[in-house]
Amino acid sequence: MPEPQNPFDDGRQAVAPGGGAGGGFDLAAEEAGTLDKVPGQGGGGDLTEKPRSLWSDAWRDLRRNPIFIISALIILFLIFISLWPGVLASQDPLQADLSKAQQGSGPGHPFGYDQQGRDVYTRVIYGARASVTVGVCATLGVVILGSVLGGLAGYFGGWWDAILSRISDVFFGIPVILGGLVFLSVITNSTVWPVVGFMILLGWPQIARIARGSVITAKQNDYVQAARALGAGNKRILLRHIAPNALAPVIVVGTIALGTYISLEATLSYLGVGLRPPTVSWGIDISDASSQIRNAPHMLLWPAGALSLTVLAFIMLGDAVRDALDPKLR
Repeated sequence: MPEPQNPFDDGRQAVAPGGGAGGGFDLAAEEAGTLDKVPGQGGGGDLTEKPRSLWSDAWRDLRRNPIFIISALIILFLIFISLWPGVLASQDPLQADLSKAQQGSGPGHPFGYDQQGRDVYTRVIYGARASVTVGVCATLGVVILGSVLGGLAGYFGGWWDAILSRISDVFFGIPVILGGLVFLSVITNSTVWPVVGFMILLGWPQIARIARGSVITAKQNDYVQAARALGAGNKRILLRHIAPNALAPVIVVGTIALGTYISLEATLSYLGVGLRPPTVSWGIDISDASSQIRNAPHMLLWPAGALSLTVLAFIMLGDAVRDALDPKLR
């Protein structure tokens, strides 16, 4: 008689294809094969997806924020009319007709005329160029100068930090309006550059202090210490590791300050020490119309409304950027 066959003599039968312990081995093998699959194929998830950075998360939040979208559209429109004002206003903003002085709106002149017979609508369109130019240039100058000086002071510390702090205290003690009256009253140039230079001169200490604090916080992080331990130089650490992580507060403050600089330009022009004729500016038009507010209120309302809308748009943009870049608000 043939001897009974031992089922464990055949390796193929050692692990049963059905239940029992053999089924558990097969299940484990299938799971191992599933883990070996390339991400993105079959049912496996994408394990190789790169983590999002602060800037990508901020951009994603900004695109979903209606306040950012509305303010950005207003700012883009202001930039457009600043670069090409002739597209929306075909007349000369300096052309005057005294026979139409202080007249209200009419066909082809929706905003009426000022006290010299100039078209208010045309002057409002052309006035955006001076205000936007002053605001953008002043903000760029303040952010660049303040970030460089404050970043170096926060990174190196020592006597450099002490000197910068004392200089900042001196500039913080100068009232902005009084400084503008003193500084700009002796300048006869009617272009925007003296006003921009004055704003940079008094505006950089605020950005410098913010940049200094951000750099001091960033340089204490572990990745900066690791880069220094690996032999990275000061230039590489500042540009590659500290600057990208310390710029967020500076960008937020600079965006909000842009609207403030536009308002400051209009205030200085209203006081007669900012932009001067023949430059077309909302502040100049508001100053000229202030004495005629009872007889012709349209002369004041339209440039003042344009100024208010511009400042509001930049402040709204700054608030949206702050909410997107602040991790505590997530």
